[in-house]
Formats: sequence, C-alpha cells, structure tokens
Amino acid sequence: MSDTDVIVVGGGPAGLSAALFTAKNGLETTVFDTDETWMHKAHLFNYLGVGSIGGSEFMATARQQVDAFGVDRHQGEQVTGVASSGDGFVVETEDGDYDARYVIFATGANRELATDLGCETDDDGVVEVDLDMETSVDDAYATGAMVRPEKWEATIAVGDGAAAALDVLSKERGERYHDFDVPADAERVFGGLGDE
Repeated sequence: MSDTDVIVVGGGPAGLSAALFTAKNGLETTVFDTDETWMHKAHLFNYLGVGSIGGSEFMATARQQVDAFGVDRHQGEQVTGVASSGDGFVVETEDGDYDARYVIFATGANRELATDLGCETDDDGVVEVDLDMETSVDDAYATGAMVRPEKWEATIAVGDGAAAALDVLSKERGERYHDFDVPADAERVFGGLGDE
C-alpha cells in the first residue's frame, strides 16, 4: 500500500488540472490515467490562449507539465474501487491499493466510482457537488462531465479541476488559498525559461 496526499482518478483536462495545482503547491499527488479522454477526438479552437491545437497534442503537453511538478502519474493503471477509510480513502487498482487524504474524480461521464463511494446524485445520475466541486462525501471531489451533463468542454473541465484543487489546498492551509503566480515565480521554477 502506498500513501499520498491526493489521488486523482482520471487523466483528462479536469484531472490533470487538479493534479497540477495540488502538486505545484506541495501536496503529494498521484494520478491514475487510462487515457480514455475524449480529447483524442478533439481539436481546440475555443480554448482561451490557445489558437489551435490537436487534442492529443494538448494532452501530451499537459502530461509533461504535471510531470514537471512531480505528479506521480500511473499511466494505464485502472482504478477498480474507492472506499472511505479513517481519515481518507483507499483507492484500489489492478496493481494494488493506495491511501490518500483526498480523492478527485475526473472520469468523464462515468460516474460509477463516485456513486459506489456514496456520493449523492440527482434524478438523472449526475454527481452533485458544491461550488468547490466537493461531493456529499467529505474530501471527495467530482469534476467535468460527471457533474455537468452535456457541458463537455475542456475549458470547463480544467476549471472544475482547479476549483477542486484550490479547495483541497484551502483545507490543508486552514484558510482560503489562491494560486496566483508572478513573473519571478517562473524565473524561480523554470530558471528563466518561463514557458516550458
């Protein structure tokens, strides 16, 4: 069994966004990514700040970015179950069990793991969350298509992942946390390269 602060189930835009924020701000973060994201069918023209990029190219760049911040990414390892356990969760995979204090679901329209954990849903089976993306199960978050039927946009999913991560960081610090960088941060992190 392996321990971490945050486990993200799903490696699409929502999951990688959440992982980026938590890892960048010092929380040990593990992502389980079976690479079933719809992004491989997409081409982005409507993503603010990106003129035109293929979905698979976008995903490759996003993965490089989270890897640079130290995310422990388990590519191809499928999560088979998530259960509450004491002060956190046990995440079961085909290869073993992992403990985490927080879990962030980013599994697209597949809501099975969240509902099996006991997260409340509406009459249509959509996972219910608050504005911070937290479900009815404390410290369990849901993002993207699992909480927004028919609003399957990368920009929305990225924002959901960021909102979940900022809530986790706020809980960890005991006060509202904002991840706001300035040019000196890029100099410190990237040694002046700035746009890696």
